[in-house]
Amino acid sequence: MTTRNSPLRINELSRITRTLFRQHHHGVGLFVLIATLFVLSFLAGLQPPMQFRVFMAGEVADSDVVAHRSLTVEDTEAAKIKRNQVAMLQPTVFDLSVTEIAALRQKIFGMLKLINGQETSPEAQDALRASLAEKLATPVSSDLLAQWMSPEVQEYVLSTGLPWFEDRLREGVVGDVRLALPSKNGIIVRDVDTKAETLRPDVSDIRDVPAVLAAFTQKLRSAEKLTPQGRRAVLVLFSPLIMPTLTLNREATQALGNAVAQTVEPVYYHIQKGEVVVYQGERVTREKQLKLQSLYQKQEGLIHSRTVAGTFVFSLILTLGLFMAPSGKPGTPLRKKDFLFISLLLFVFGIAAKGTYMLVGKVVQPQDIALVIHFFPVAGAAGLCALIFAARRYCVVGLLISLFACVMLKADLPLFLFFFLSAMLNTWLVIRAQSRQDVVIGIIPLALGQIFIALGSGWLEGFRGGNTFLWLFGIVSLNAFISIAILFAISPIIEMAFRYTTRFRLMELMNLEQPLLQDLMVAIPGTYHHSLVVSNMVEAGAKAVGANSLLCKVAALYHDIGKLAYPDYYIENQFNGPNRHDKLAPAMSALILLSHVKKGTELAAQHHLGDEIEDIIRQHHGTGVIKFFYAKAKELGENPRIEDYCYPGPRPQTREAAIVMLADAVEASSRTLTDPTPARIKTHIDTIMKGIFSEGQLDESELTFKDLHKLSESFARILTGLFHQRIAYPDLNKDKKPASDKPEQAKVQAKPEEKTEQRPDVKRTVAYAASSVMPGSSGAAAPSGPEQQGAAPAAPAAPRTPVPPSANPGSPIDLVYPVVPGPPKPVNKGPLSMKPVGKRP
Repeated sequence: MTTRNSPLRINELSRITRTLFRQHHHGVGLFVLIATLFVLSFLAGLQPPMQFRVFMAGEVADSDVVAHRSLTVEDTEAAKIKRNQVAMLQPTVFDLSVTEIAALRQKIFGMLKLINGQETSPEAQDALRASLAEKLATPVSSDLLAQWMSPEVQEYVLSTGLPWFEDRLREGVVGDVRLALPSKNGIIVRDVDTKAETLRPDVSDIRDVPAVLAAFTQKLRSAEKLTPQGRRAVLVLFSPLIMPTLTLNREATQALGNAVAQTVEPVYYHIQKGEVVVYQGERVTREKQLKLQSLYQKQEGLIHSRTVAGTFVFSLILTLGLFMAPSGKPGTPLRKKDFLFISLLLFVFGIAAKGTYMLVGKVVQPQDIALVIHFFPVAGAAGLCALIFAARRYCVVGLLISLFACVMLKADLPLFLFFFLSAMLNTWLVIRAQSRQDVVIGIIPLALGQIFIALGSGWLEGFRGGNTFLWLFGIVSLNAFISIAILFAISPIIEMAFRYTTRFRLMELMNLEQPLLQDLMVAIPGTYHHSLVVSNMVEAGAKAVGANSLLCKVAALYHDIGKLAYPDYYIENQFNGPNRHDKLAPAMSALILLSHVKKGTELAAQHHLGDEIEDIIRQHHGTGVIKFFYAKAKELGENPRIEDYCYPGPRPQTREAAIVMLADAVEASSRTLTDPTPARIKTHIDTIMKGIFSEGQLDESELTFKDLHKLSESFARILTGLFHQRIAYPDLNKDKKPASDKPEQAKVQAKPEEKTEQRPDVKRTVAYAASSVMPGSSGAAAPSGPEQQGAAPAAPAAPRTPVPPSANPGSPIDLVYPVVPGPPKPVNKGPLSMKPVGKRP
């Protein structure tokens, strides 16, 4: 325990260093953190030797750029365009198939033979029409069939129509003429049978099937021997049978284009060392932009040792803030997972900053980079830390992330101020949030605050007004949205991966509808009421000393959940009846009491309460002794070992655990006060806390004497409110003269017999000395019997050493309540219920 607030001495540095590496496997975690800082510093120092801007096409160069080396630049884009142009100039390949010509002739002769050989009976005529309709895929009427039987029609079909179509098909007919029109340089007709290829430069005479039929229709008009019905019959006969003879061969066309494109030579630009690539004031072309980009990319990377060293040393100095309290003394030890989480957070956001700069440099104009990188969500990373760490630590992490972000993004002081102040604003909003909805609503104040911060940093950086500030406001608003989105997206992953109990999780656990709290309320109402009172006490105390009040309150609600295993063996859950401990040996009673810590940690792990709450449950009794049963075992001549009656601990390692220990002991022992006036309550609290301190239970926490004084005042304020007095209401049915006519004497005093009478629920209370009011006060039910009432006090215990029970008067510790068999019944006498001094109406 810290007993003074003097500045840190130089000779204490070695002790602090040893402590950092010794506690909780800090060696591995600290090594990972330092390695992460070095890697990020190394990446920050990776800078090109030439410092010149890569001007974009169309931009006017503001300085000369001279090539530092000879270089040949390949313009792949220009070569690709050239190859595409050459490929587009190549003719399209079509396959010519003459099999369609033979098929047409065969179909025409077959149909005419079928028509001429059919019988004239009506049934035969119907069958013929059905067969022809199926072949031609068109309805065939009796009139149409009659025309086909006409000698004039058949003669025209065989002598004129069929040869005409054969010639057209042999020339080539396509399915869609639009396939050949794009081929401005003609088409290549490849005979499928002979493999012969013919170039047809003129594609205007290529027809498709509809064009061929239209030409034939025009030709039919000159057929004088045919009637209109006959002309129509000829057209109907040929139309379904004409098929394309030219088909586009895409594979051959592509292969031809690729073959020709391979003959196109690559486009190269040769740059000589010392050549001026671009002059100041010159408008940059695409070719010059490519040369500048190639020069920039081909530079040999150099490590700026000064940047690496400066960043690394500065980050190490900032990292010391993780271990030091504001008073200059070592703070709460970081756990291994804390080091790993901070290292991972720094690494991810450092790499993200480097990648952001590289990406923005490619898609944004160089003069706009400083504006665009305002969207980088440093505030989101700091908000994640605010969910887990205390203020001084998330401030340090915010500084580290802002530092690496600025170094990676090549930013200057104004942007660093923007990042850091935005991070602090977001952390302030996060720690004030009482629910996830409050965090969502926090987007508005975060965006407004960042806008004002951006205004200040923008003026420092020399931003021009107008559209620049409009863009800045939009980018900053995007920053706020991304930061809050990071909180919601990553915080559940952090809770699961690192077993952290974040503020969001604590607020969920504080809901009295949680299953464990419902079990406490129903199964062990006495313990539940005790936990509620302790939670109020620790919340007030933690706020007074600047500890995590939310963690303290939630941990206090769950600190005695282990009593669910054996509820009837604890005082607060017993009422008038036999005591279960009367028939047990002291060692067995002590074993039952000791088990509630282990059972509590198991239940906490089973319900995923988090490591922080598990640690407080494990530490809230420290290494205290169950003194009543240890003393009883000695009275029975059992020669017990004191280790068997001690809680396994460890002692409280944090201020939050120590506050829960103090409040638990103070609240439990305060139930024995028969006349709880404010002065007696305050004296009782100071006695209990002094006893806990004298046993050394607070040595491993950070509480100072000043903190103990504040805690005592806070506890006294809460307990005084609980033990408040009431005014007795007069009985109007009795004509009795008031005791005093003065208003200030209207407060009714307790009757003489009531003033000395002990409360029914503490008639069998065992009183111990102040040094015995320790975390060992488990609230166990001591055996009943006359031997309890006059227990002889033992000598006070030496400081920092667990001892058997002592009996300095006025310091009650182990409370004993009557036992009622079966489940607890609803009664008005709770552990903190006051004896009424009058009837209420």
